[in-house]
Amino acid sequence: MTIAIRAATGGDVAAIDALLRRAFPAHDEARLVQQLCIDGDMVLTLVADDEETGALAGMVAFSRMAAEIGGKAMAAVSLAPVAVDAAHRRQGVAEALIQAGLAHLRDAGATLCFVLGDPAYYGRFGFSAELARGFASPYAGDYLMALPLQDGAMPCGVRGEARHAAAFAALGGVS
Repeated sequence: MTIAIRAATGGDVAAIDALLRRAFPAHDEARLVQQLCIDGDMVLTLVADDEETGALAGMVAFSRMAAEIGGKAMAAVSLAPVAVDAAHRRQGVAEALIQAGLAHLRDAGATLCFVLGDPAYYGRFGFSAELARGFASPYAGDYLMALPLQDGAMPCGVRGEARHAAAFAALGGVS
């Protein structure tokens, strides 16, 4: 299988929604992506197309966050969600999407990326719970991880708040 990764367009909305509803039975992620887009908090959405079939193989989304270090606001984003169609799982699609998204965010000048997930999985990309420690967040703990995007260095200073976009709270999560 060969995939092509590209920025999502308006023409992908229905396919992304259908993928998220198949991948996550509670449909919270589909509603989250919709609300992030409505609120204007979506920073980047990438899709992976199966070049042989033309089917949507996967997607990843990055949304705006508010984060402070040393009293200074950082250009921070949250990685959530990432989804891969069942027929394309365990073939590197999610990894390719995440790597492409992180590269794009680095080039765009983002400072930090946060993710809430499995440390064993996200650690391979450089995410670390240790780097997220000290940020005031309702998600604080071993599953909230951060990744510095500029030269791999964490900005110096006392860590302040790390707040997700309002859509996370609006759908029953916390911000």
